[in-house]
Amino acid sequence: MTTDAPFLAISDANRRHLLEELRRGPKTVSELAAGLPVSRPAVSQHLKVLLDAGLVSARAEGTRRVYAVSVAGFRKLNIWLDQFWDA
Repeated sequence: MTTDAPFLAISDANRRHLLEELRRGPKTVSELAAGLPVSRPAVSQHLKVLLDAGLVSARAEGTRRVYAVSVAGFRKLNIWLDQFWDA
């Protein structure tokens, strides 16, 4: 792993909450914002960080974007972390 973006992304409690919500299934910004004490624009900013880190994906559904956990992004993070279990 050559970047610390995934680690920076999960260092924020709000982003960890978003990931926990997305683990239960894909959701829109509005659905995600309902569970946080921050505005929808703030949720969008947090999702952008998670997108840039490769931990979530987004797809257009009409005028909305639906976010989901990126298995590939977490696989890379997991592979990097796994090297420490054998040490």
